[in-house]
Amino acid sequence: MQAKDIAELLNEPACTHNKKEKSGCARPKPGATAGGCSFDGAQIALLPIADVAHIVHGPIACAGSSWDNRGTRSSGPTLYRIGMTTDLTEQDVIMGRGEKRLFHAIKQAVDSYSPKAVFVYNTCVPALTGDDISAVCKAAAEKTGVPVVPVDCAGFYGTKNLGNRIAGEAMFKYVVGTGEPLPVPDELQRPGITVHDVNLIGEYNIAGEFWNVAPLFDELGLRILCTLSGDARFHEVQTMHRAEASMVVCAKALLNIARKLQADHKVPFFEGSFYGVTDTSNAFRDFAKLLNDPSLTERTEAMIVREEAKINAELDPWRAKLRGKRVLLYTGGVKSWSIVSALQDLGMDVVATGTSKSTEEDKARIREIMGDKTKMITDGSPKALLGVVKEYQADILIAGGRNMYTALKARIPFLDINQEREFGYEGYSGMVELARQLALTIQSPVWASVRKTAPWAKSSVPGIELGA
Repeated sequence: MQAKDIAELLNEPACTHNKKEKSGCARPKPGATAGGCSFDGAQIALLPIADVAHIVHGPIACAGSSWDNRGTRSSGPTLYRIGMTTDLTEQDVIMGRGEKRLFHAIKQAVDSYSPKAVFVYNTCVPALTGDDISAVCKAAAEKTGVPVVPVDCAGFYGTKNLGNRIAGEAMFKYVVGTGEPLPVPDELQRPGITVHDVNLIGEYNIAGEFWNVAPLFDELGLRILCTLSGDARFHEVQTMHRAEASMVVCAKALLNIARKLQADHKVPFFEGSFYGVTDTSNAFRDFAKLLNDPSLTERTEAMIVREEAKINAELDPWRAKLRGKRVLLYTGGVKSWSIVSALQDLGMDVVATGTSKSTEEDKARIREIMGDKTKMITDGSPKALLGVVKEYQADILIAGGRNMYTALKARIPFLDINQEREFGYEGYSGMVELARQLALTIQSPVWASVRKTAPWAKSSVPGIELGA
């Protein structure tokens, strides 16, 4: 990938802060890839496409622990869970055998698994040695008859966010527009209801949580052409250009593909969230507004009234237990503001939120929800997080799995919110699960036990004293 291509990806016209700053999104800086490189970001964005063979072209270390390395769930194929790599060695590099190994790896994947397509992720070593993965992918596609998509995402190109955009660019360049949707299924065709085709962009179906929401789309007559990329199929990505509207769930990841769908195929989009009662209702309202169908609007409002009444009755007992509890939320991207809204729905007080992976739009939403004086955290070191917990007397830390041991060693209740979690929190029913997990965590008797003075100690063990 050329420098001009990277500069173009960093310049995202759909971001409002791009209009204020000549430089667009922040350029990569030394050490910036410590939180995830471009390869990591590209694979995160595309790996949930379930019927595709995902081949990492590079040394075995880049593939890492490949089996089920994301929390996404599939309702069908599980090919995406199998890690594939060309496993380049020093001898391959010295003898210039990288392209040959890649060609044979693609052929082996096709022969062994019969995938609908093959995605090839370029990494640092073959990018430095000059392997022409585009040419190899084209030759392999002609030989096998299976689409082979090059994703040029070498880690040294930049950050995880840049890798997300590279993935979106690859999908738009090689996949979107190459197929047509299947006929509308009979179960969606009902008298007096017009079926509308929609996309969800940046929705990953972590822990299967989107399945909490999908039945409501069916009820309203909204056919999801593609969720890029949670529980997606290759053919669905091919048909995204035929949608009537798109919802961007994570703007930092794939906003470029939503913008290009709007520019080239007249598919309007909006940004929303399915975390929290209020945001879930607003997401459906925004779809109805974009599609401009009075009958859909009427059905949407009726569904929202029914679901909110039902879910509020279920949430009331949990709200009584959680109201007033103080939360330190350390995450990024869309979750930096969407989870805030969900926690506020439960009556909890978010004392601070992490923004290290958030866009300017994400930060603006945080200020809108929490006020201008809200504390935004960019330093996720254990010392910094524990300092905020102590300063604000937080009752619980909600963050990713890498922060779990920091919290447990400091005897702080902890809830995992990132892709490693086992529970889905989207939609109306997801709110009940979120409330349940929060209450179980905060009210666990283990915290009272571990904060007590040990029987053999003369004074209390040093640590962080939490609020009541």
